[in-house]
Amino acid sequence: MSTSVDFHFDPMCPFAYQTSLWIREVREQLGLTVNWRFFSLEEVNRSEGQKHPWEREWSYGWSLMRIGALLRRTDMAALDRWYAAIGRELHALGGKPHDPEVARKLLGDIGVDGAVLDAALDDPTTHDEIREDHQRVVEAGGFGVPTLFLSGQCLFGPVLVDPPTGPAALTLWGVVTGMAELPHVYELQRPKAPADLELIGRSLRPYLDGRDWVSINRGEVVDVERLTNP
Repeated sequence: MSTSVDFHFDPMCPFAYQTSLWIREVREQLGLTVNWRFFSLEEVNRSEGQKHPWEREWSYGWSLMRIGALLRRTDMAALDRWYAAIGRELHALGGKPHDPEVARKLLGDIGVDGAVLDAALDDPTTHDEIREDHQRVVEAGGFGVPTLFLSGQCLFGPVLVDPPTGPAALTLWGVVTGMAELPHVYELQRPKAPADLELIGRSLRPYLDGRDWVSINRGEVVDVERLTNP
């Protein structure tokens, strides 16, 4: 069974955040190594004529990932704490980590000098690191988050709410690693009954309260955010 996983996320995606809670639970139980990587919904869903996220002074998820990229250079654990903090702020509390002043405060909350925000934005190579991670997913045929790389395979998902804990978390890990061992199994999907849609709606409530962008349903459960600045 895999002992490490690359987990690509956009901090603005509510489903990636739910899956990150599950992978942290698996890590706690198995000692799994989680390598946090980036993917930009702003870029993949960019409309013709719209600026690339790296062309904006501040660009929601992209700028938060630039901060994460700078933290990751010296300590993956710092990025781990950063993603946990900004994810909780938006997806659990309905706050606005994509506001620069809120982001600065959250850096302090995880024991990092708020000046890291300015340093990340002043360093153009943080753009390069996000683009490299993003392109890795695109070249593998990926289109959204969460995207996992494990056992040489690229997998989209698992897409979930109410992430499992305890033995159930390991059951799901067995499903995911089992699929990774079968490279020509491409899709397994559970239809969503009305009760499922109601649960998803309740789970997304904090995110819907905190977001400052438009969501677009393109037929994929996770690939729904077009993250755009006003």
